[in-house]
Amino acid sequence: MSYEWDERKNASNLQKHGVSFEEAQTTWIDLRGIEIFDSIHSVTEDRFLRIAHSIVGRLLLTSFVEQSDGSVIRIISSREATKQEREVYEERI
Repeated sequence: MSYEWDERKNASNLQKHGVSFEEAQTTWIDLRGIEIFDSIHSVTEDRFLRIAHSIVGRLLLTSFVEQSDGSVIRIISSREATKQEREVYEERI
């Protein structure tokens, strides 16, 4: 599997949320990560939310799109999980 993103969006996300897409990519290492279909933002494409720990230990919420064959994940945004999102993660693991 490979990952892709828009570099301008990456810079904007880092400035706004303090999370780079390089760090967000590492959440796929967390085997306990959970993925939820994002019906609110899936108007033109199927978007998903992943709640998982990054390699530096932060619990992140990452919005992404996966190619139909699963070979490429495009990261859209990422930020630290809120208290409510953290609770969802902890309930499911």
